[in-house]
Amino acid sequence: MSNRSNTKVLPLLEPADQGVAPCCPPLTERPFTAEEAETAARMFKALGDPVRLRLFSLVASHEGGEACVCDISDVGVSQPTVSHHLKKLKEAGLLTSERRGTWVYYRVEPSVLAAMGKLLTITPIAA
Repeated sequence: MSNRSNTKVLPLLEPADQGVAPCCPPLTERPFTAEEAETAARMFKALGDPVRLRLFSLVASHEGGEACVCDISDVGVSQPTVSHHLKKLKEAGLLTSERRGTWVYYRVEPSVLAAMGKLLTITPIAA
């Protein structure tokens, strides 16, 4: 039932340990630049709302790595509020979306999850 003319082909991503450049260095590596702090703050601010965090986890854990808005909208708030929160997650670079017919499908790119993980990784201190 998908409309092929609107389908985007996503590039293949390398495994998380090969070439994924996080927005910022691990917190223990060095202080953030002003730009890195802005980028990281945008991501954390978007995830700082419980409904957004729940929507993000619903998309990230959904079978196939993507979720139709129709499958994730039951989070205890109205549909317009769900749409608002999904928009904020997209603006922060945490989700991508694709319209297929009348439905919108959301995806968390593996590189985003890998980058977030690297940001919070503790780097061993050289002796």
